[in-house]
Amino acid sequence: MKLPPFDGVVGLIVLGVMLLPPVRRITESSMSMHMLVQYPALLLAGGVLIGGVRVRWLQAVQRWNELGIAGLLGSAITLAVLMVPRVLDLALVDARVEGLKLLALVLSGAALRLSWQRAGLVLQLFFLGNVLPMMAVVGTLYQDATTRVCNAYRLDDQQDLGLALVWIAIGVVPLWLLQVAHAAGSTSRSQPRPATSAQAFPPAADARCWESSPPGRRGSP
Repeated sequence: MKLPPFDGVVGLIVLGVMLLPPVRRITESSMSMHMLVQYPALLLAGGVLIGGVRVRWLQAVQRWNELGIAGLLGSAITLAVLMVPRVLDLALVDARVEGLKLLALVLSGAALRLSWQRAGLVLQLFFLGNVLPMMAVVGTLYQDATTRVCNAYRLDDQQDLGLALVWIAIGVVPLWLLQVAHAAGSTSRSQPRPATSAQAFPPAADARCWESSPPGRRGSP
């Protein structure tokens, strides 16, 4: 019997744990847990789960994801919508909104995994240049608001989340730069070094040719 891919099994386990009612109640008990624990966990589940999909299915999906543009764009729109406070409130009281939120985060995680390397540095920078400032602005608004933006959560919890969003937006930048530096170093090490003139024409070659030539022709023009 053929075992399922390891990535698919791990992704299903993470997703199953996050969908358990006790886990959902805990992760949705505060605004910070909702956005900083549940959201990343579902993104991770989607990213790992897509690794267990068959190659031919992935190839069919990637035809619509040239250079990772569609995946990154869809993920950015999804994250922007899910940061709206009204969506957080509705997800707690409306099962349809909750289901759409869970599905959107899992699909966004899968899209990010399929798109990130294909996008290259320029499109990665464009994606981060849109998502990170948006995250920082939302975090600032959460901190500066004098009233609750979500009816289900406390004001101090909202302000803590705002501060965390700002610091996350700042911290992602050096992490991405480290990735760029690592990729550049790997590329330079993998490229073959050009041969020097001494390596291309070793001095011992003439001597070997001289020794291997017949005695009667040594020194002949």
